[in-house]
Amino acid sequence: MSASKKTAWAVAAAVFLPLALAAPPAHADGKDEKVVQDTQPKPPAVMSEVGGALLGRPGTQVRLKAGAPVLPKELSARSWIVADAESGQVLAAHNAHWPLAPASTLKMLFADTLLPKFPKTRNHLVTSQDLAGIGEGSSLVGVKEKQTYSVHDLWLGVFLRSGNDAVHVLTQMNNGLRQTVQDMNAQAVELQALDTKVVTPDGYDAPGQVSSAYDLTLIARSGMTKPDFREYAATVRAAFPGIQKPGEKKRATFEIQNTNRLLTGDFGVPPYQGVAGVKNGNTTHAGATFTGVAERNGRVLLVTVMNPSSKEQHAVYRETARLFDWGFASLGKVEPVGELVPPLSARTKSPTPVGAAESAGGGNAPAQPVQAVAAGRTGGVGTALAVAGGVLVLLAGAVFLVNRRWPSAVTAARLRGRGQGPDPEPGREPGQEPSQGSGQGSDPEPGPEQGPEPEQDRKPEQGPKAEPKQETEPGR
Repeated sequence: MSASKKTAWAVAAAVFLPLALAAPPAHADGKDEKVVQDTQPKPPAVMSEVGGALLGRPGTQVRLKAGAPVLPKELSARSWIVADAESGQVLAAHNAHWPLAPASTLKMLFADTLLPKFPKTRNHLVTSQDLAGIGEGSSLVGVKEKQTYSVHDLWLGVFLRSGNDAVHVLTQMNNGLRQTVQDMNAQAVELQALDTKVVTPDGYDAPGQVSSAYDLTLIARSGMTKPDFREYAATVRAAFPGIQKPGEKKRATFEIQNTNRLLTGDFGVPPYQGVAGVKNGNTTHAGATFTGVAERNGRVLLVTVMNPSSKEQHAVYRETARLFDWGFASLGKVEPVGELVPPLSARTKSPTPVGAAESAGGGNAPAQPVQAVAAGRTGGVGTALAVAGGVLVLLAGAVFLVNRRWPSAVTAARLRGRGQGPDPEPGREPGQEPSQGSGQGSDPEPGPEQGPEPEQDRKPEQGPKAEPKQETEPGR
């Protein structure tokens, strides 16, 4: 080799060899990406088609018209759904029927099933049996043995603090675990929430216990037709009974605050204007879950988000808020991809109007579920619309409750003095759930009358005093 060629090779080697050594092999990137993708759970290839064929398909389902806003990009949940609570139209969905662990959002079904069974004025003396078997690390409101609580107190503990102790007491009042699980599963069938299988009434992680974004939305819609359900779901804070000490005439109370961050707000998460409930959850297996209802300009939307993978703080709330924003902006600008079906009893009790043609495609026709209902061509239309009408009754109650949550400065000060209404600086209340994704609780330790942190599904090996997992949802 000539001297000139040797010099050229040396120069080329000096320039390109360091670059070649610094860069990883081309195939390694592809392999690493494949490993990451393969570790992500995949939805079932075949899912339920209740509510429409499109809802049974994996992936995102949306049918945008001209001028419709595109879906938010910052969505990482395994499953989500946006639905019009009044009409039942599903505006968009992502793996809507994927059966996943529900965490404490399952308490919506617990409440929908048991709320009608006991008058809220009924009192119950708590026994050791009532509190037996509560999962380690469960969220607790602070129910104590040998203390008396009203049913109203217990439901406040369920809705505001996701208290598994309150759930266990109400379960025992309903003839125990087996009866309550049986009742809840029967109610799920009645609502056509067929992806849902109940093992534990409080949502604590258990083998085989699942629900879906579609089912949780159906359950929330049913619950919101009940005045008591709506009231509890929209309550920001309340006084909860402490320990009745011997010789004291007046029983001490302590304040509990709702763990729904879109209702109460928190650092970095403002209250969502118009929100009126419903329930959040978080467990080791389920991750963060949330179903919310909100009203804007006389329209009510339901959104469910299950298990976001984003590292964004409070991702389940942020993604829910984005979907609410998109849903309200999309009303009238999208073709529905399915419908929220009415309960079974609605289909059997309300016959199809005489002379009405059968629904083209039945309840699973995704292209025109609401048009069929409007034309009176679907079985059970009367009760289906009654369900929607009940949700609209929510507007009378929810608007009132929402307005209470954004009162004038004078009224706000007066309400805070009574232990009602929101704090002007959301997220600073003691008792709020720990931050999602942080692995730590951001709230101070509760006082002796307060009971353990709410909605904090910690890992099984952690005890009640252990550091809370992400959200405030027990889910156990």
